[in-house]
Amino acid sequence: MFMKIVVNNNEMELPESTVLQQLLTELQLPSLQGIAVAVNQEVIPKINWSEYRLHERDAILIIRATQGG
Repeated sequence: MFMKIVVNNNEMELPESTVLQQLLTELQLPSLQGIAVAVNQEVIPKINWSEYRLHERDAILIIRATQGG
């Protein structure tokens, strides 16, 4: 079975048992350093990414810290 989620306003379909770390790996981000992730407007600590199970209609926001002044 598959579920639909939204990642940065883009709909995706994933297997129901997907955890947050699997999603980030599938997205093939160049680096996970400096990244923050929120699920349904709740920031998920990096230490929990490998255990945090995603659910149908979750809204995930991935942001990357940038340097500037």
